[in-house]
Amino acid sequence: MRSYWWADKKEHIILLVIASVSLYLLLANLGNQYLWQDEAQTALVSKTVLTDGLPRGYDGKNFFSQQAGAEYGKNYIWRWHTWLPFYVVAGFYEVFGVSTFVSRLPFTLFGFGTVLLIYFFARSLWPNTRVPAIAAALLAISVPFLLLCRQCRYYSMVMFFSLLSLHVYVALLQRKKFAAISLFVASTLLFHSQHLYVVVFFASAFLHSVIFHRDRLKILLAVMAITLLVNGPWLIWLAGMKYTQPFLKLQHWMMPYLIIRKFLADLVHYVFPLWLLVAALIVVCANRIRRGRFFSSFSQSLEKVSLPAFFIIFNLVTFTVTGPSPFFRYIAPSIPLVILLIAIIIDAALDMHWLFALAAVVMLVATSQLKDYLYEITHDYDGPNEGIIRYLNKYGSPDDVVATSSDDLTLKFYTKMRVVGGLTGENLKPAKNARWVIIRKNILEQSKPVVDYLLANIEWNRYRPIEINYPDICFENRESPDEHLFRTSATEEKVVIYERIN
Repeated sequence: MRSYWWADKKEHIILLVIASVSLYLLLANLGNQYLWQDEAQTALVSKTVLTDGLPRGYDGKNFFSQQAGAEYGKNYIWRWHTWLPFYVVAGFYEVFGVSTFVSRLPFTLFGFGTVLLIYFFARSLWPNTRVPAIAAALLAISVPFLLLCRQCRYYSMVMFFSLLSLHVYVALLQRKKFAAISLFVASTLLFHSQHLYVVVFFASAFLHSVIFHRDRLKILLAVMAITLLVNGPWLIWLAGMKYTQPFLKLQHWMMPYLIIRKFLADLVHYVFPLWLLVAALIVVCANRIRRGRFFSSFSQSLEKVSLPAFFIIFNLVTFTVTGPSPFFRYIAPSIPLVILLIAIIIDAALDMHWLFALAAVVMLVATSQLKDYLYEITHDYDGPNEGIIRYLNKYGSPDDVVATSSDDLTLKFYTKMRVVGGLTGENLKPAKNARWVIIRKNILEQSKPVVDYLLANIEWNRYRPIEINYPDICFENRESPDEHLFRTSATEEKVVIYERIN
């Protein structure tokens, strides 16, 4: 009896330690870096919920589009994304006020919830093993996961609700009470976080049920049907949006191949290195030789591993077909599940010899970006928009007009000025008499028309250049592990702001 009590207490202590580490890594220095363009869009649209009750792409002064107005319809009502993230952020703004830290806080909390949830999801499939603790610990220190969770964007919400949906699906298989109702709620919340991921989840659950649990297929199909019936009108409304810019994948017949290759390369480089496959093979062979009964439990193991594997596969396929580009964020919900597969390998390695498992964990940590990440959350970071915004707020006024080639949304969030340019597709005539003009060094393809207009229509002899001591990098910072900067650039040219001479 005492041993059971101690085992239960030890489990709680381990989970508490993991939770503490996770909270620190997620929250430390969270408000230091300014929001970048995509984050600022979420924040700006969320602010309109406070004033109008609905998410809009225009606040009466500035437009919030990055697709020449395609993201909103009549009365500027937003239809590019589902609305749940905007209402969550708006709720935090209402309670805590508007700031960089508060903008990101709800998403870091969903990330924290995902660390806890991977533990309980793993325990539902692998009870009385070390897999849950290993999975939660590895996820808590996963840099790609942490970077996505510290964004004012929907990424952590789809990670959490995807995992919650899978967890409730397992409860449905185990005939838990209210599992069907819980599955409807979880999948609906997933839909309203980002609707495409509910397709990934239902496809994974359906295939898993067909192969392993046909006795639960009827109730699963019923939940799927009700979810589709309830959320179908939203799906039809979202599908009515017209894209003004062609998807990159439509410009070349090889684009789907290039997207899937990039997805897989990123997973291998940042989450699941290929040497783990060799480790898994060694572990399987060693356990087969030592126990002589690997194949007797193979079907049961396959059933458990198949569920996360199916989700990962459908996630990759869905966004290879629908995604405009191989953005790492599109495979965000697969990260906790890939790490769960790693935890299974580490647990099996522990059975073989603890030194083998320790070596695998040390190699994972040593080859990760954790050292750089720890530097980032303990030091100051300066990006171009921080410098521009500080200067404009110090020397400008709310009545000023700012013309910029890019990153207009960040300026709109942090200043009260009228900002024209960027990717809004709006009339650029107000730029002719703008007090401030900013043409960034790195010009995106979509921004070239704005740059050409500014170069041709601004009376440059009436403007003076002001160089500020901030690096003119392309973005404030990105969420992808291959593009993220963990420290201020020391080699980049400085930002130049042009001010009209009165």
